[in-house]
Amino acid sequence: MTNSRARETTEAIERLYISMRHLFYRGFFKPAGVSGESIRSLLKTINPEIYGTMSIPSKVELDGLMYVLDRLPEGIEECAFIHLTSDEGFDKGSFEPIVPKKRRRNCYRIDEHQMNIEVLLGRSEIYDILTHLTFLFIEADKIRNLSFIQDENWKPTRAFKIIEEVVKGEKKFSRKEKEVALIHLSSLIGRTFEETLTAYNTFGDDHNPDRLFKIIYNLAKVSLEDAKQTREREIHFSAILKERVGHHYFGEKWADKVKEVLFENNLHMRPLHIISANMHSVKNMLYANDALKKKDHKEVDYKLYGEISDKKELRDKVSKYALEEGMIYINDKSGSNIDVQIIDLSKTNLKSTPFHDIKFGGDDVIMVFDYAFGEQAYEVMDELLRPYEHKGEVYMMKVKSVSIMGKAGILAGGKGDIMIPTSHIFEGTADNYPFENALKLADFHDDELKAFEGPMITVLGTSLQNRDILSYFMNTSWKAIGLEMEGAHYQKAIQVASKIRHHISPDLFVMYAYYASDNPLETGSTLSSGGLGLTGVKPTYLITLRILEKILQSGKKETSAKK
Repeated sequence: MTNSRARETTEAIERLYISMRHLFYRGFFKPAGVSGESIRSLLKTINPEIYGTMSIPSKVELDGLMYVLDRLPEGIEECAFIHLTSDEGFDKGSFEPIVPKKRRRNCYRIDEHQMNIEVLLGRSEIYDILTHLTFLFIEADKIRNLSFIQDENWKPTRAFKIIEEVVKGEKKFSRKEKEVALIHLSSLIGRTFEETLTAYNTFGDDHNPDRLFKIIYNLAKVSLEDAKQTREREIHFSAILKERVGHHYFGEKWADKVKEVLFENNLHMRPLHIISANMHSVKNMLYANDALKKKDHKEVDYKLYGEISDKKELRDKVSKYALEEGMIYINDKSGSNIDVQIIDLSKTNLKSTPFHDIKFGGDDVIMVFDYAFGEQAYEVMDELLRPYEHKGEVYMMKVKSVSIMGKAGILAGGKGDIMIPTSHIFEGTADNYPFENALKLADFHDDELKAFEGPMITVLGTSLQNRDILSYFMNTSWKAIGLEMEGAHYQKAIQVASKIRHHISPDLFVMYAYYASDNPLETGSTLSSGGLGLTGVKPTYLITLRILEKILQSGKKETSAKK
């Protein structure tokens, strides 16, 4: 049964993406129209774990709603018209950018009816947004059906009238009256009073305490106007966006800037180690002890890294010191949303770091770049590894290693554990990318953390996985240990550059490691249940430690060989 359900899910995921791609090239669709209904039907067939009770008509999914609204612009629930655009100069007007809490993208409220969302990261971002919007429309229509009597007049229920009263704010509610309103809200959305109160506190803040009431009210109102055909919901894709997607427009600009900075600093002919990771762990391991005068701490001080993560003044001190010591920082302006750090190891003092025992003698350069998103990983890596032309001369990138460190969903363990992939399998296809990982299971023996080694699935979207398909990947001969969104895309670009197009040396070594941000098979541990917080500090820095050790040891061996 599980296998047949897994096949049904896989087929639905493939069809969903084909449908989304078709609608993108078509240029627009109506969520309540035939195309919109088709996408909803496929999402309901998949029934992802992250969207919980989405398929239950009498129950509003609160955790899923929070997850989605954190990744969409504030106020989107009020808008009937949503336009997906490229970077088309809205910042040159008087529009204030709205940046979602959990996604780095600029959005613009054009008027009371329309929200524009800038898409700069390629197809994966389009799929991500459309998946979130589809869930939002499903919940909106569910709320509408629970809020109004479904006849030709769409008469509001008593509970909805009370919610409307809270939203309009014409009457000052006492605490007791607000609790009574919350009881009515809980009965409308099919949740307990306790669940509704928790959601009220989670959604709201000091500036907007009644945000949950407003979200429920506006979702119902916009859905009702669509049902009555007084203001039908529409999603549009701009002509510029359609023109740019798939053409590496932002990736090429980003890679050219990085190579230009390497050239300007005379680092373009040096051995290069590329690391895709966060913007803090490499910097902190190499500079934090000296920056914060912790010269006695030559071992890995996870407590210190936790404190830095928690305190802005410490982060600022480390960044200031790193820049003074020669670290180059590129604040990305290309539109790719990927910042870069460049570290010349020949100028880096390792005496007060966990690497003081490694007799490093090379002139290697480390380039750390921020996380890519889905298919964008292929675009940026492919462009970065291409030869660089400067004043008529062509320079090959001297890439010695590529390391990918990221967050992933774990199947075999729990939050905070570590995954060491031996291959990436691309979901929905038989495409697979086996590789020799320079990081091994033996590198991660630890009393507190567990580590797992095996194949990992590169998924089309983390918010589309359900229990059946994940169990299938874990329990059958695939023996998958986790899922993430970029691995296969990175490895495809590395293999093309090193083995086919010969843009870089085939002798490079690769290192992949992920720490578990969630366990999508475990209730209460999915992405919608919240982040890792400080639990993520140790796995992040243990992976960083091992990556930097291998890089520095490669410089040590090279120096010994020369002698």
